[in-house]
Amino acid sequence: MVDQEKFNERISDLVEEAEDKPVQRAKKEKPNLKESVYSLQPEQLEEWLKENGEKPFRAAQIFDWLYNKRVKTFDEMSNLSKGLRDKLEASFVLTTLSTIIQQESKDGTIKFLFQLQDGYSIETVLMRHEYGNSICVTTQVGCRIGCTFCASTLGGLKRHLLAGEIVEQVVKVQQTLDEVGERVSHIVIMGIGEPFDNYDAMMNFLKVINHEKGLNIGARHITVSTSGIVPKIYQFADEQLQINFAVSLHAPNQEARQKLMPIARAYKLDELMEAVRYYTKKTGRRVTFEYGLMSGENDSVEVAEELSALIKGIKCHVNLIPVNYVPERDYVRTSRSQIFAFEKTLKKNGINVTIRREQGSDIAAACGQLRAQERSEETR
Repeated sequence: MVDQEKFNERISDLVEEAEDKPVQRAKKEKPNLKESVYSLQPEQLEEWLKENGEKPFRAAQIFDWLYNKRVKTFDEMSNLSKGLRDKLEASFVLTTLSTIIQQESKDGTIKFLFQLQDGYSIETVLMRHEYGNSICVTTQVGCRIGCTFCASTLGGLKRHLLAGEIVEQVVKVQQTLDEVGERVSHIVIMGIGEPFDNYDAMMNFLKVINHEKGLNIGARHITVSTSGIVPKIYQFADEQLQINFAVSLHAPNQEARQKLMPIARAYKLDELMEAVRYYTKKTGRRVTFEYGLMSGENDSVEVAEELSALIKGIKCHVNLIPVNYVPERDYVRTSRSQIFAFEKTLKKNGINVTIRREQGSDIAAACGQLRAQERSEETR
């Protein structure tokens, strides 16, 4: 079991340790937010109904209204009594997200900037592929991991999202797709925030969207990514899910990785690789290593050889990501010729590798970019 208090303390200190600038921060108050009805799994909703003097079978009706008919108010649930609708209204919020901006790229990618019930904002991205429509969801308002190439960490962590706030991102995008007769088919949990830093809400989200009465998105169509929170990797492996798993690696040695990712100071690279091996052995599933290429930092042929040696023998796949330029960061995108040289080196060493197709570059689709542009007060 993970000692949650010690875990939180360790993660909170990461950026300060990396910058050697310890600061005293006021303790964050837990936000007083009304619970989202989308946070509930069917069994939890049945229990709530019983506790409130209602028949448990109403849970199936409510889920039908939420996930099949995708209503926007409790009053639209016309086969429920007025009394039950009033109880739902009093106990839960149905709409926690309002759309501030909706940008569409020339390649069909759509980026949403949503405002939450407490005024903070998050991003969600719809990406269109040959195999279907994929949504990249956010799990936190901001991020405390502090990766030096990422816009999501600007301004630090404001708060964790409720499970229902994560679910509603998918529902809101699906409502947009309903207008053109399309369906969400895949989910990637790679938006703003570190999913394993909001583990319980993330797991609740997964159970709701995977449930046959919920959005019924197949486990193998869902991918969760972590920057390398080692204790949670063990915990996730023990869940024995069929969900795809990715690790943001970005460097093949400890020194280079901790420069790019302060979390490597708390969880060393050798500890991370041991946890990854545990995951592949426990689940029998492969892991995807996300590797962002940054010119002059981690993109040489020599580095590719070192990466090959690090992951050789692990059931894995490498996803090479040409990093998006972030004005607040100093990293430069790797040239096309160098990207292909890096890929060729990995392939020569027997490593499965692909180069991620760029999407939404004309609408600042990288994590945190739109929020940084439009909500600068949150990211200072």
